[in-house]
Amino acid sequence: MHERIYPNEVEFLKQCHAQGKGTSEWTHPPLIVDLMREAKAAGLWNLFLPADTAALVGGKYGGGLTNLQYADLCEIMGTSVHAEFAAQATNCTSPDTGNMETIARFGSEEQKRRWLDPLLAGEIRSCFAMTEPDVASSDATNVSVDIRGDGDDYVVNGRKWWITGAGSLHCKVMILMGKTDVDAPPHAQQSMLLVPMDAPGIRLVRPLTVFGDDDAPKGHMEMVFEDLRVPKDSVLWEPGKGFEIAQRRLGPGRIHHCMRAIGQCERALSLMCARAESRVAFGKPLAARDGVLEDVARARGDIDAARHLVREAAHLMDAKGNTDAHTRQLLSIVKALVPATLQRIADQAMQLHGAAGLCADTPLVHIFAAARILRIADGPDAVHWRKAGQMEFKQQRSSRLAPLGLYTPPRDANEPHFRYTTDAVSPAKQAELDAFEALMRE
Repeated sequence: MHERIYPNEVEFLKQCHAQGKGTSEWTHPPLIVDLMREAKAAGLWNLFLPADTAALVGGKYGGGLTNLQYADLCEIMGTSVHAEFAAQATNCTSPDTGNMETIARFGSEEQKRRWLDPLLAGEIRSCFAMTEPDVASSDATNVSVDIRGDGDDYVVNGRKWWITGAGSLHCKVMILMGKTDVDAPPHAQQSMLLVPMDAPGIRLVRPLTVFGDDDAPKGHMEMVFEDLRVPKDSVLWEPGKGFEIAQRRLGPGRIHHCMRAIGQCERALSLMCARAESRVAFGKPLAARDGVLEDVARARGDIDAARHLVREAAHLMDAKGNTDAHTRQLLSIVKALVPATLQRIADQAMQLHGAAGLCADTPLVHIFAAARILRIADGPDAVHWRKAGQMEFKQQRSSRLAPLGLYTPPRDANEPHFRYTTDAVSPAKQAELDAFEALMRE
C-alpha cells in the first residue's frame, strides 16, 4: 500500500478521468494493469474468496482466508482513494467479487468454466443487472424486465440502470435478473441469467454520473435489452430462484463495501486530525478546540464500534453462513450503519478543511461521494433498517427475557390504593387548607 498504492492515487484518478473524455471505449488504465500484474505475481490475488467458496472451484483460487480474516485486509485496501483502487489491483473489486461467489455457488460446471475461471484469473470483468428506473428496485419482487421462453432460448426485453462495470470493454458477462413467470408466487417469479455482453440486443444508453463523475472506466450504465436472446442453459441454479440468489449474493458484496468503508473512515479521520493540528484560528490551534476534540473522539468511538459489528458479521458468515437469521440481521445493520458513519466523519473532515475540503486538493470529496453512494447501492438505508427491525421483533418474541414482563402491580380487589377522594381529611391538614384558602381570599 505504501509503496505502490498511496503514491499512485492521483495518477490513478487522472488516468480514470482521461478515459471518460470523448470516447465510449473504456479500458483499464495502464497503471492498474501494471499493479494487477504485480499483485498477481505476489500472490495478493482473489483474497476475498472465502475458503469454503474456493473449495467449490477446486481450491486453486483465493488465499484460503475466512471472511473474518479478509475483513482486516479489506479494510487496509479500503484506505486507498478511490476506495476500490487497491481492490481492483488485487481482483477484489465490486461487482466482480459478488458475481464470482454467485457463479461458484450456483453456476453449472460449464458456466464456471466459461465465466468463473477467466474472472478469477482477472482476464475479464462482469456486471450485475438488477436495478430498474421505472420501479422501486429495493423491493426485488418489483424487478420487471421481461424474460420469456422461446424454444431453447430466453428472449429478454426491458431496461436497467446503475449497472456498475458495464461501461468497460473488459466486461464480458452480465448477471441479469428479470421475470420468467409472472404467475408464480411473488418470490419465485424472478430468474438470473448469465448473459454474454457481446450478445445482440444489448444497448448501452449512457453512463450515469455521480455528483458529476461518470466513474470511468468502470461506469454505472443505463441499458436497454431489445429482443436479447440467450440459451436457456444460461440460467443460474434454476428458473424462479432469482430472488433467493439475490439475497445470498448481496451479503458478501455488502460486507465487503463495509470493510472498505472502515478503511475510508480511518483515512478521513487521519486527514481531520492532521488538519486540526496544522491550523490556528483566533489564537488557538483547532486541535485544542473542545468541539474538535469531541468530534475526533466520537469519530474514533464510531469507527471502532462499526469495525466490531463488521467483524462480528464476518465471523457469523464463517460460522453460520449467509442464510442464518442473526447473520442476515447483522449484515443489514452494518450495511445501513457503516456508510452513514463514513459520510458523517467525511463531512466533519471536510468542514474542518474549509474550502479545501470541497475540491480535489484532498481525497475527502471522493470519500464523501463514495459514502453517499453506499447509502443507496445494494439497497438503501431504510430497507436495511426495516429488515433488521423485522428480524429483531421476531427474535424478541422467543427471547428468554420476554416472559420477565413489567413491574405493574396487581389490578384486582386487593390492590393497594393511595386514598379515596371521599376519605376524611385529618384535622391538621384541614386547618392548613382552610388557612391557605383564607389567605388567597384576602
